[in-house]
Amino acid sequence: MTLLLSCEQDTIRRDEFEVHGIDVSHYQSMVDWESIATQDYHFAFVKATEGATLHDTMYCHNWAEMKEADLIRGAYHFFRPRTPVIAQVDNFTNWVDLEYGDLPPVLDVEVLDGVDKVRLISGIRTWLFLVELRYDIKPILYTNLKFYNKYLAGHFEGYPLWIARYGWRQPILACGRDWDFWQYGNRGEVDGIQGYVDFNVFSGNHSELDSLRLRPKPVLSGVGGQE
Repeated sequence: MTLLLSCEQDTIRRDEFEVHGIDVSHYQSMVDWESIATQDYHFAFVKATEGATLHDTMYCHNWAEMKEADLIRGAYHFFRPRTPVIAQVDNFTNWVDLEYGDLPPVLDVEVLDGVDKVRLISGIRTWLFLVELRYDIKPILYTNLKFYNKYLAGHFEGYPLWIARYGWRQPILACGRDWDFWQYGNRGEVDGIQGYVDFNVFSGNHSELDSLRLRPKPVLSGVGGQE
């Protein structure tokens, strides 16, 4: 009942957090990213792909416009557990070109599609591993609190977590981990978007968010005796 009521009410911005963001897909249609950037939003995630073949119709527009607006951007893939994982990896990596300063790729896991927990975890692990190899950065894992606690708690400890839990109370993860991103509502309203949008916060400060972003690897001097 509490969750139902929270989903029916407009989402109020959580101003006690320092770093705010939104996430969108084609459902938000055309987004005025320049307007978003003037409203104290610091990052945004956009849907890029789903399964083996689906490409979000607004991804290319969003991805380019977010860069122009100087918003910290990230792209996500909606995972289909019954679909071959390699095909899903190829779909995302062939579609999404990350640049230095972008957030890590995100794997959105919300459904079982009829598979058991063992197959689910195996598929997630393969996607995360191969995508990390491709971009040289650990992906972020997104899911809702109930799904995480039932199926994923205790796994994927090395990966940043983005947890959906709508309402005022922060997510409490069954394994005792802390969340990195929290999607706390899906009925936010901002200038530049017609209709509702998901509201998110980052658990740390701006410097800590920057530390997650894709950066060139430092060149080590003196390797192999060379100065």
